[in-house]
This record gives sequence, C-alpha cells and structure tokens, in this order.
Amino acid sequence: MHSLCNLLGENMNYKDIDILFEDNHLLVVSKPINIPVQADESGDEDLLSMLKQYLVEKYNKPGEAFLGLVHRLDRPTGGVMVFAKTSKAASRLSEQIRNGDVEKKYLAILEGTTREKSEKLTCYLKKFPNENIVRVVPKLTEGAKYAELDYKLLETKDNTSLVQVNLITGRGHQIRVQMATMGNPIVGDRRYGNGEKYSLPLHLWASELRFQHPVGGQQLTFRVYPPEIGLWQHYDVDKYLSITIRNS
Repeated sequence: MHSLCNLLGENMNYKDIDILFEDNHLLVVSKPINIPVQADESGDEDLLSMLKQYLVEKYNKPGEAFLGLVHRLDRPTGGVMVFAKTSKAASRLSEQIRNGDVEKKYLAILEGTTREKSEKLTCYLKKFPNENIVRVVPKLTEGAKYAELDYKLLETKDNTSLVQVNLITGRGHQIRVQMATMGNPIVGDRRYGNGEKYSLPLHLWASELRFQHPVGGQQLTFRVYPPEIGLWQHYDVDKYLSITIRNS
C-alpha cells in the first residue's frame, strides 16, 4: 500500500513504481502523478531515471541501462506508460505511435456538465515555450498542429463530470486545453482551469494503453485505476475502464 506522499509523487524511488509488465523488450508501468517523465529544469527525481536505476539494480548492469522513451505524460498526469528496453522495440513502438496504431484512453473529471454525452473535438494547437502554455490557434498559424480526441460522458456528480477520452493525436497538454476550451476544465488544472478553487491534483489519468508487441506481434492491453484521492473517490471507475470509444 502506497502512502499519500507516494500517491502524490513525493519522496519516491523506483521501488514505489508499479511494474505492470516486463519482458526482454518492454517495461510497462503506472506513472505516479506529479513526477516528470524525464529530467527537467526542476531537478526533481524523474520516472525515466528511476526506471533505469531499477534495471541496473535488478540485472546488475554495469553503467547505465538503456531505456527508450517513446511517449510522454504531463508531469501532473499519472497512468499507464510503456518504455522500450531495446532499440528495436523503441523504433517499432515509435512507428506504431506515428501511424496512429497505439490506442490511448484517459479518464478525467471535469468541472460542470459537458454539453454533449459524446463528441469529437478538433482544433489546432500551438505551444508557446516562453510561457510553457498551449493555445488554440487558427489553422494557418505558423507552428499550429492538428489535434483530435473523442470523449464520452460516463457520469455526473456534484456539478462535475467523469469522462473517458480517446486520444487520437498526442499533442502536449491537448486534453487539458480542449476540455478547457469546451468550457469544462479538468478539476485541479492550475494552468488551464480553476485549480486553486479545488486545491486538488489534476484529475486526468491515463487509464488504458493498447498496442502490438514490437517483436512478438501480439496485441497487449493495459488498464490502470486512478489513485483513490480527491474526487476520484466519488466515482466508481471500475465499471468504466473497459468501455471503448469508436471513431465515427
């Protein structure tokens, strides 16, 4: 059982990381919230470094272990992630992601009630590095990137909405920006919403990841439950993790 500090990504080491699957080519884990995926200017312990330490100690490797980072989650977002233990796996997983063959689903708790029970959201996004923020911009804006997702309303409680998101494109901060633009920012989002109002962590969780094994070829699906903190405790997410959103 993880302590509250561990659930919030504080004072962690690799022994606190839940390993979901491991073989010669892959390492699938549940990323805790509030830790960076890789080293950044904060200097805080990052997930990639912790997992490399795990591999070094488990297999008595001399020097640094190889571990390929093929996709990312924002620091405040937790949930399922896959890492590549070989360069072959890294290359093939990256190709699957580029081709749109990796299925990523998220759970989020939004402020208010969504305008539709299910909807496809599309827009163009641009990152402004000096502000570390992403904005919706016109299509022809220099540096604009197309963004698309589907969401499905699962349940509403106390003027909040539990939704499942099927992420079609993987732009930085995409779900957070598109939900906020719709008028339903994610609970706890201090950058794009009213995070200070709730004094809660970001309620966005990478709940499901589906892809083809880069060497064996079999389909793999991993589902992870969000931590029982904040408003996650108010919803019974167990019955929703297997719901699939199909593109229309």
